Amino acid sequence: MKLIVGLGNPGRAYASSRHNIGFRCINHLARKHSVSLKQHQCRAQTGSGEIAGVPVLLARPKTFVNLSGEAVSRLMRKHSIAADDFIVIHDDLDLPLGKLRIRKGGSSGGHKGINSIISAIGSKEFYRIKVGIGRPVGPDGMPTTDEKLIVDYVLGNFTPEEEKAIEPVIAKVAEAVVCLLTEGLSAAMNRFNR
Repeated sequence: MKLIVGLGNPGRAYASSRHNIGFRCINHLARKHSVSLKQHQCRAQTGSGEIAGVPVLLARPKTFVNLSGEAVSRLMRKHSIAADDFIVIHDDLDLPLGKLRIRKGGSSGGHKGINSIISAIGSKEFYRIKVGIGRPVGPDGMPTTDEKLIVDYVLGNFTPEEEKAIEPVIAKVAEAVVCLLTEGLSAAMNRFNR
C-alpha cells in the first residue's frame, strides 16, 4: 500500500490558504478516484482505495502543518508503510506559482511540515510533490525571507488571479500521482518537472 499525504492546517479558517494546497490536492484525488475520506485514525482524516490499480491510503493530518510528522509516523507504523511507499504533497515558496516539482529525498528546503516528517520517521527518502506558491515580496519589491511576512503569506488565501492559476495545477498533481504510481520517479520527473 502507498500512503499519500497532503499537508495543510485543519479548520475552515485555513481551508483556502496557500499552505493548504496539499489538502486540496488530496480532496481532488479522493473525488477523482472515489475514495471516501471519512475515517479518523492516527491524528488524520483518511480514506482507503485504489488509484490506477494501486492500493492507497490518502490522508490529511489533523495536526497543524508544522506537526505533520506526528500523524505521518503513526500512520506509517500502523499500516507498516516504508518511506519508499510514502508520497507527500505540499506547498513550496521557492517554486513559482503553479509550478510542480517531484523528487525523492533531500532536505526539507526550510518547510517546517517536511522537517517534522523527516524528524518523526527518521528518513528523508520519501517522495515529494511540491506545488509552487511563489514567495512574498518585501517593502523593497524583492522576494523576502522575513519570517512574519512569510507566515502571513502562507496562511493567507490565494488572490482571485492566483486561484485561476492554481486550479489546473491541482488536476495536474492528480496526474503526477498516477504517473508516479504506475511509471515511477524518472517518468514523473521527466513529465512534470518543467
